[in-house]
Parts: sequence; structure tokens; C-alpha cells
Amino acid sequence: MSELPTMSYEAPATIKRMMFSTWTLLDSLSPDLRAQMHLPDMADPRRVDWDFIPKPDRTGVPLTKLDHHQKVLAHSLIKAGLSMRGYSQVLAVMATENMLRELEVIEREFGVLAGDFRSPDAYWITVFGRPGFEDTWGWRILGHHLSLNFTIVAQRYLTVTPFAMGAMPIPAGVLDPLGQHGRMALDLLHSFSPDLRAQAVVHDVAPADFVTRQVPRVGAEEWSDPVDLGIVGYEITDEDRRAVRFVKDAPSGVTGADLDGAQLDAVRALLLRYVETGPEEITAQYREEILREDPARLHFAWAGGTAADTAHYYRISTANLLVEADNAVAAGQHVHTVWRDLNNDLGHDLLLDHYEKHGHHGEHLRRRLVSHRPTTDSPLQTAAWYPRQAYQRP
Repeated sequence: MSELPTMSYEAPATIKRMMFSTWTLLDSLSPDLRAQMHLPDMADPRRVDWDFIPKPDRTGVPLTKLDHHQKVLAHSLIKAGLSMRGYSQVLAVMATENMLRELEVIEREFGVLAGDFRSPDAYWITVFGRPGFEDTWGWRILGHHLSLNFTIVAQRYLTVTPFAMGAMPIPAGVLDPLGQHGRMALDLLHSFSPDLRAQAVVHDVAPADFVTRQVPRVGAEEWSDPVDLGIVGYEITDEDRRAVRFVKDAPSGVTGADLDGAQLDAVRALLLRYVETGPEEITAQYREEILREDPARLHFAWAGGTAADTAHYYRISTANLLVEADNAVAAGQHVHTVWRDLNNDLGHDLLLDHYEKHGHHGEHLRRRLVSHRPTTDSPLQTAAWYPRQAYQRP
């Protein structure tokens, strides 16, 4: 197998912009709003709850509570974690809430209540930890059909997953944040020979939502839920769940090694369509890894119908990445997508390595506050922290 490039996760320019944008936003808030937005404990269990369904107990501060200037500051922070295309997709996801509101006045008889339930500003920003020099912290924006999660370790390393977006309806007039993804996937599937398509289509029933659900870290084997929370009328059996399960070390579906050159380029392009929504300093590293990885480690799997107006699901996985797209509960009109780093969702491996070496704060910060004279038994501490494994994939 070909050697993979090292994922360093270093993103100094992006982290600097995030840090100063966060400071500016927090400083603009009243004490009450600042206390709601900033949760100082990185171990707060709410940090790993990234589910983007509507919930009554969100953490943080919604954009609805911000004045015009504060919203501008908030959007500067959001853009700090995205490419320009990614930012435009996020804006389209938010704006689609206006379309849903009008549709649901008719379909669900929400009446005036829909104005509060569906809003392009009903997205909550939360900051976790201490957003300071050489420190470890995180932030996210979360709301219906949008969950962006950023973890900064020692002001040097950045992770940007789980990265989830959804859309309904498809398209919503000229708004179509995920439509191109679906068209690319269908074109790829329909380019396969009958034998290849039989390999790729692992089951004729699509899961109700992500097979990996909303777990903080993807386990060795994940099974989907039988239903999608809050949506009645679409349920799958345990046999269906088994057929579409994700096994990290043995993914199902067709491999890149089975594809011709054009098909391999197409599946890589679809994977990059997701990944390149993030900041360039990180996505450039993923792009290099994807393009250099042994095609045998790239897997594409499909479940459900094979037309746009049917319930369907697909996923793409590599040694390090997983993309899932589920468009089942409204027969091609309600899609949920996510891309995940199988080792560093929410900064998992990087955080474990950092905490093992330096606790929850960096050595430099601690040295600045404690008198220390080197002795034979206690040498001068100057070594910088680097990830233990350097994230070289075998």
C-alpha cells in the first residue's frame, strides 16, 4: 500500500483568526450573554452533543439575541472556519429555514408559531474552554440542519469535525446547498456497470439517518437507529440495520481499486466536495491525503433507491475520513450529510495526547506562573508538544 502523507492538523492562520474573532465577539456581549456563550470547561458533556435536530435546551447564545454589530462579529467567526464555498452553503442552509417556515404553516398548521420555530437566526454559538494564547479550547455553531464543531489544541492544532449540514426541500427555490452533492453521487452510481453497481448497493433499504448516528467518536462498528428522531412514518428493521452497518476496519461497498480512472476521480471529487467546505489550511492536508491514499482503502456504498426521488443513502470512507448522506425520510426531499475524521472528531486523539503530556493547560502557561530553577533532578522544561503519533497512517 502507498504511504500516506502526515496529517499535521496545524493551522496557525486559521486559529489566529478564530481566536481574535472569538475575543471580539465575547467582548461585545453583556455579562449575561457572555456567561451563556462561554462555557469554560472543555470537559463539559454538552460539548460533544453535536446533534442538529431542533432542541429546547441548546447551549450558547442564538443569533436572534445579538444586535446587528454582534451578528456581523458572529459571522466573521463562522467564516473563519470555512472556505468561501462552505460559508455560502452555510448561509443557504440558514436561509432555507424561511422556506420551511412557510411550508409548515400549510403542512403542519403551525400558524404564527412557525415564525419562532423556523428562523435563519436560530443558530447557537458556544465557546468551550479558554480561548487564549497557547491554550486548548473549542467553539461551535449549532441549529437545525447545521452543526459545525472546531477544536483548537495548544493554539497549534485544529480539527473541524463533525461537520454536518442538512437541507429541505431540495431545491428550495434557488437555494440548493447540498443539491450538487446528490447529483454527483447519482451520476457516479449510474456510471457503474451492473456488476459494480451490485457491489456498491449494499442494501435496498436506506437507513432513517446517519449510520454512525451522532456519537462523539465513531466506534469499531456502528448501527443506525431504526427511526429518525421526531419524524414518524419511516422505520427500518434490525435486518436493515445490519445490512447498512459501518465497520471501520472492513467497510462495505465498492473500492476505489475496482473503479476506472474517471470513476475514481469522480468519487474523490465527491469526497472533496464535502471536505473543501472547511478552512484551506486543514482541507489542503485532507486533499493531499485523499489524492495519495491507496485506492483500495477508498470505499463507496449505497443503500435504498437509485433515483433522486426515492429514499436513498450513500457513504464514502477512507482510512481517516467518513462521509454520510441520508435522503430517506421524505423520498429525496430531506437530506442530512456529515463528514467525520475517524480519529479526531472533536479533537479526540489530539486532546488525549495533549492532556497526557501537559494536563488541561500548556507547559508554557504553567511555567510563566511558577518559579523554577533547573536542577539535576528537575531539568529546565523547554520541549514543545507534538502529537505522539504524528498521524501517519499505515
